[in-house]
Amino acid sequence: MSKSKSSLIKGTLILTLAGFLTRIVGFFYRIFLSNAMGAEALGVYQLVFPIYGICFTIFASGIQTAISTLVANELGKQRYTGIMKVLRNGGIISFVLAMLLSFFTYRYSTFLAVHIIREPATASSLKILAICFPFCGITSCINGYYYGLKKAGIPAITQLLEQLIRVMAVYFLAASAGGGNLAVTCDLAVLGLVFGEIASQLFNVGSMFLHKTSRNIRHLSASYSALNTTGPGSMNTKGDGLTKSLVKMSIPLTANRLLISILHSIEAILIPAMLKKYGLSSEEALSIFGVLTGMSLPFILFPSAITNSLSVLLLPTISEAQSAGQESLIKKTSAITIKYSLIIGIISTGIFITFGSELGTLVYHNSLSGNFLTILAWLCPFLFITTTLNSIINGLGLVHLTFAGSVIGLVLRIIIIVILVPLQGINGYLLSLLVSQLVMTLFGAYLVAKYINPGFQTMDDVAKPGIIVTLCCYLIHRFYLGLPHASQSLKSVLLLCFLILCASMLLMYLTKTIKSEDFK
Repeated sequence: MSKSKSSLIKGTLILTLAGFLTRIVGFFYRIFLSNAMGAEALGVYQLVFPIYGICFTIFASGIQTAISTLVANELGKQRYTGIMKVLRNGGIISFVLAMLLSFFTYRYSTFLAVHIIREPATASSLKILAICFPFCGITSCINGYYYGLKKAGIPAITQLLEQLIRVMAVYFLAASAGGGNLAVTCDLAVLGLVFGEIASQLFNVGSMFLHKTSRNIRHLSASYSALNTTGPGSMNTKGDGLTKSLVKMSIPLTANRLLISILHSIEAILIPAMLKKYGLSSEEALSIFGVLTGMSLPFILFPSAITNSLSVLLLPTISEAQSAGQESLIKKTSAITIKYSLIIGIISTGIFITFGSELGTLVYHNSLSGNFLTILAWLCPFLFITTTLNSIINGLGLVHLTFAGSVIGLVLRIIIIVILVPLQGINGYLLSLLVSQLVMTLFGAYLVAKYINPGFQTMDDVAKPGIIVTLCCYLIHRFYLGLPHASQSLKSVLLLCFLILCASMLLMYLTKTIKSEDFK
């Protein structure tokens, strides 16, 4: 168990580092896109992702989790032939589904653009996007295989490589197609995504032949297959059983995630449509949508690299403790992770409220994105604590309850969007985000309190961190404003250094505490 926890912690830290590096590269990429495309074209670019999200959920999301789980089970029983059968069969299923969805997306791109997304300009981008589906499917299956082996290094490199190739491809394509002025269209940005997916898939396939663990498993699988001649059809029977388990496990996972993905897609498509009902032109609606979803929200979600990694670590820890009947460990682990998520959320809220306007202007040269950052700052504690609460509930085996909570929150958000956005514009959507996230947080808190009841100290976990963050942000902001107005470049450097220092200290603190104390 100690070795297992060590692997989980190591894997989580690797994924956290990769997540930070990927998001940093992504920030520079979004800065480049916002300058090269403009807010309106960025809004059109963001509109193709609901279709991508639905298709990815069907051909990859549930299958990846099923592969990861079954590979871990087969590894625990040292059935190396079974490991390779799970990967092979899962890859075939994912590839076939991806090819079908790729064909239909390409064939009916105009219908999807006009009648579903309600933006005809996305038709050509959807055709390009459809090319990457088979590559995404294979990459996801191989990543699931490595997650099952608790080898997070390859998926982490894949994630970073995809982002780097995407950025470089778009930059060089824009330079060559735009005659040196780096003008980027939606189609070029999507084409860069396709290049990134192809590169990451080639790397993943290559890792199966070059990675030491994969070579050993393939060798052991071939050896066991040669020795296992006890009866005709015996291996096929076992393979059929694994395929049935794979399908049986992936279908409910895919169905649940598909419904949530559809609700997210409806939300994304509704925003520009409701903004037009508010009285904005198509260009204005797409510009606001592009600024919100392409600039501000990714900034708000940046610290979630830590909470997501904590959740990856938390779920198996809760599951192990529950199977061993260690209720005290479940309570302690839950209380600690809830506390850390709240601290991260409170720090993020303080930073974005205090420096949101400056960050929007500094990073994107867009004052509207800064205004959104300041308003959305209040979401941070609810966003991050909900991730942790859902992970705790999933670790208890109550996945259907987290699914119900997500559906309730998203349906409520869509209802508020339809009612308020035509009346109040983008402020109605921002209100829908806050209300729905609050409902999901309260729902998750109720379930955790009901099934675990971890200790929670309002003064230590909320009041003290809030007071400290408020005081620090106030003093630093006063110092920042007191700098000479002529030294704008100095201000920018100091602000970025401050933010990087905060993130580094927080990550080091959490890493040290988790390794030395909390998961002994």
